[in-house]
Amino acid sequence: MTEETPGFEEKPDVPSGATPDDAEPQAAPEEGAAPAGDVNQNTALVAQLDQVRTALGERTADLQRLQAEYQNYRRRVERDRITVKEIAIANLLTELLPVLDDIGRAREHGELVGGFKSVGESLETVAAKLGLQQFGKEGEPFDPTIHEALMHSYAPDVTETTCVAILQPGYRIGERTIRPARVAVAEPQPGAQTVKPAEESDTQADEKESGGPDEG
Repeated sequence: MTEETPGFEEKPDVPSGATPDDAEPQAAPEEGAAPAGDVNQNTALVAQLDQVRTALGERTADLQRLQAEYQNYRRRVERDRITVKEIAIANLLTELLPVLDDIGRAREHGELVGGFKSVGESLETVAAKLGLQQFGKEGEPFDPTIHEALMHSYAPDVTETTCVAILQPGYRIGERTIRPARVAVAEPQPGAQTVKPAEESDTQADEKESGGPDEG
């Protein structure tokens, strides 16, 4: 039986050539701590994702701008197409106005009969379908924007400058006047005092209440 020497402790065997520090166990890495390589990789991915988002936003803005420009282009082309069409129709109908004037004069003189009547009415129908509208009537107030006065006179029965005769009808397409109505106008007599109907009624009522006009 071997006797143990008091005060002597056995040490673990240390390989030859190793230092005492090598015999101590190394501390294990803390749980939950990510390796430095993973952190750097995540940072790079986030930066790359931000770049992709920025590029996507720029491309989306470019696409929206191009779409808006294309819509504006389509509207502009459609507007120009309509304008060109209206100008072409106006030019065509302007050339036909003398023919329509002849048809109107023939109707006034009772000469629009037979085959000539059918042709004339067909031509007027086609012109109306293209948007041609005739205007100008006797008795309407004179408007220098749509009327052209060729004759001038005074009349006691008018209260303002009035078209008393239509020498040549006017024509318009929509809101565009292609020929003003050529008219004869009449103005009130110079120095004549015009009594409005309402004022005239009031005057007659006052005369009745007072027993008639005062006698000299």
